Amino acid sequence: MLKYDILIIGSGLAGMTLALHLAETRKVALVTKRDLLEGSSSYAQGGIAAVLDTEDSVEEHIRDTLIAGAGLCDADATRFIVEHSEEAIHWLISLGVPFTKDETHRTGYHLTREGGHSHRRIIHAADATGAAVTSTLGQKIKAHPNITVLEEHIAIDLITSSKLGISGNRCHGAYVLDKKGDVVKTVAAKHTILACGGAGKVYLYSTNPYTATGDGIAMGWRAGCRVSNMEFIQFHPTCLYHSHSESFLISEAVRGEGGILRLPDGTRFMPNHDPRAELAPRDIVARAIDFEMKRHGLDCVYLDISYKPADFVKEHFPNIYNHCLELGIDITQEPIPVVPAAHYTCGGLLTDLHGRTDVDGLYAVGESACTGLHGANRLASNSLLECLVIGKAAAEDILSQGKLTFPAIPDWDDSRVTDPDESVVISHNWDELRRAMWDYVGIVRTSKRLERALNRVRLLEGEIDEYYSNFHVSNDLIELRNLVQTAELIIRSALARKESRGLHFSRDFPDTLADAVDTILQPEPLRRAANA
Repeated sequence: MLKYDILIIGSGLAGMTLALHLAETRKVALVTKRDLLEGSSSYAQGGIAAVLDTEDSVEEHIRDTLIAGAGLCDADATRFIVEHSEEAIHWLISLGVPFTKDETHRTGYHLTREGGHSHRRIIHAADATGAAVTSTLGQKIKAHPNITVLEEHIAIDLITSSKLGISGNRCHGAYVLDKKGDVVKTVAAKHTILACGGAGKVYLYSTNPYTATGDGIAMGWRAGCRVSNMEFIQFHPTCLYHSHSESFLISEAVRGEGGILRLPDGTRFMPNHDPRAELAPRDIVARAIDFEMKRHGLDCVYLDISYKPADFVKEHFPNIYNHCLELGIDITQEPIPVVPAAHYTCGGLLTDLHGRTDVDGLYAVGESACTGLHGANRLASNSLLECLVIGKAAAEDILSQGKLTFPAIPDWDDSRVTDPDESVVISHNWDELRRAMWDYVGIVRTSKRLERALNRVRLLEGEIDEYYSNFHVSNDLIELRNLVQTAELIIRSALARKESRGLHFSRDFPDTLADAVDTILQPEPLRRAANA
């Protein structure tokens, strides 16, 4: 058994932030499914929203967030996170993150604007902010003597008091599969943090990396945590549409810097859908594109920044320019073919402003969590900010607690399972799940589609549970088990919302109700306790 003060599952910005804030006085293990820098945070292009300019204000950032969130943002969470935005950015700067400079601006940095924002407040590192931030923090983590990075490891499930047969409702670590050694390790920890990212890969088309399989949400749910607002899946409006490119994101900042959405004949269409046109929040832009594609029978629409000077485009979007050029698309001369794709999980494990879940000793931060900041639709570039602010708050809460001891934890028991006879079952179920979610639980929904999806998902759950009970675990099986559990939570949440709000649009309930209410699901043990 491996013993640590802190176990962090996930190596995105949320996990990295916690590790660095805790490691001065605690022994930390950071578990990551691939290498340290593989995760959604590293793929983030646009930047981090923060109040840095004297012409901007906390109140205006809060107002923009609340408007985008369609009445469902938690006011206290929004204020707390926005008020700490400047502090979070200065922490990154102190660590050496190379944000794009602009000596002519009063801040000394170039700030861009994205959809839903009333000001230029997005600090960025060209068009690869996530990579710049995570690589900088990753270097600090690898060099820190108190941080052990377990690469090529995937958490199977949390170890809780109920599983150990002891009193209380506490998390004591996790069972973790070492993928290279093909052995399950018992990792005991006084505090465990789920920072596993979202669940974009539950859909057939997604901007997320393959690691985004809802692991944290599913593990937390199985451990007894409530989930909130899982129906709100943000579809990014502009994912590159090309047969030789896997889900490459075209940053929101392209529209922020003047990119225009057009039909194949060059007609601009966003002003017909919203007075903010291309700078409307993502849910509106994604639905507008979906509408135009269906109305005209199109495979894609086009995002045009080619009317801007070529040097401007290359300077602001070097990675997008180079990637498209490799595919034969010169974005300084022609528009970019784009389609919406699943991008961000706005709901997640219900937490407070210190990242605490319903289970003692278990925290959730980042896309695995639901603090209430994002409401029914995340405002662009608020996600990395949330990772930074709540990550630090969670670390402070952990550091304020007294000493804890480890209970006796048994090793993983696989004595009654065998090697799988047909791995094709996993790949088939994975494909069926993602297609069903894309077809029935996408940008526009109906009750009939959702019920059909729920029936399919529950059949898949039965097959996967049987497979899990009889065969040795593998990376693919663990991810599929988590994906199907997360899919069920998304569908159940969507069925429970009898209105259209933010990212959830139902043809059966097209109106928005006067009262904005969170969708909160409780695991069976919690439901029984609440009804007792």
